[in-house]
Amino acid sequence: MTTQSIDALTARTQFGDVMNKAEKNKTRFLVSRRGKPTVVILSVADYMKNFVKKSHFLVEIQKYAMRAGLDKMTDAEINAEIQAVRRANKK
Repeated sequence: MTTQSIDALTARTQFGDVMNKAEKNKTRFLVSRRGKPTVVILSVADYMKNFVKKSHFLVEIQKYAMRAGLDKMTDAEINAEIQAVRRANKK
């Protein structure tokens, strides 16, 4: 992951390119106005991974799912599992 400094004019005129680089190349952009750093542009994945704190409960559920191989289930498999549990609970 790299951080690239750019000025506000470049960010504005090349915004599409900046967005693509942030997403695909995992580049962070430090945007300056009149030589003063003002904002950072980064991908949503980068933001979620590095700045959003997950609750302990959610982390434990994700670890369990990975150990059980549930993180590789398709939507159809997930829906089938939900339906099976619902049928079992009706009995």
